[in-house]
Amino acid sequence: MSKKTIGDQELALLQFIEEAPKSSVAEVCAGYGEARGLARSTVLTMMERLRAKGYLTRRRIDGSFRYSATNGAAEVMTGAVARFVEKTLQGSVSPFVAWMSERGQVSDAELAELEALVGTLQSRRKGR
Repeated sequence: MSKKTIGDQELALLQFIEEAPKSSVAEVCAGYGEARGLARSTVLTMMERLRAKGYLTRRRIDGSFRYSATNGAAEVMTGAVARFVEKTLQGSVSPFVAWMSERGQVSDAELAELEALVGTLQSRRKGR
């Protein structure tokens, strides 16, 4: 069964917690929420929603709950991209590639990564 989708802010929160596992609500509020002007109650609500959706776990350690990501944020991002391509682009990546080429702001590192991915795709096709 696939997990429920998450929004941009939830993804950013999940990435923060992935980088700082076993974080308390207070630590997440200080490191993530304050910079974004979010109240403690908002951060806690987001964390509990992510836990209900299966993206976070919590354990009581030394009298306070500590939250950790159940999966890596990269895995969550991959799922979000897959849903976007399937639902919004009807399974075609061509519109996305066209957008990237028009944007003209692809770094050398991103371009190298894209070229490596194309190479991998070509190798897989030849291996059919």
